[in-house]
Amino acid sequence: MTTAGMYLSESARAASASESRFRIDVPIAPARAARVVALDERAVGVARRLAGRPWAHARFYTPGEIREGEGLLHELDGATLPLDEVLTGTDVVVVLATEDGGRAAAAEIGRICRRRGITTAGVILGDGYEADDATAALRPYARVLLLSADEGDAFELLTALRV
Repeated sequence: MTTAGMYLSESARAASASESRFRIDVPIAPARAARVVALDERAVGVARRLAGRPWAHARFYTPGEIREGEGLLHELDGATLPLDEVLTGTDVVVVLATEDGGRAAAAEIGRICRRRGITTAGVILGDGYEADDATAALRPYARVLLLSADEGDAFELLTALRV
């Protein structure tokens, strides 16, 4: 009976000195600018808890009056800014919803983001059926659409997006 030769596993080979020249040894840079928009009161509570975490360049908002192609967003601390200004220089927009109240705002934010090439993600929190319209409004625009009962998933998404 012959014994099989010793072969290194992929993990062992990747850890070898000869492969070390291919390793990235600097931290991954965070996204340049992320905007999180909470569409309803329960989503605002989630956004406030998320905003208390250490993020690189994330800003948190609630929608004001939004019409086709224009609108206002309110920072969580109350400052009001034009939607156009908020989205200028933005890399990713994450929309949080727990109910259908922000359906129109979700759709308009999605349209503007698509037109500008801004990655859009939606996090629908709760049992899902309460936010069917918000989900439908985001579906055509969101690269990521996460339906979850756990608000920790919103944190995980923001972390994965490197905001």
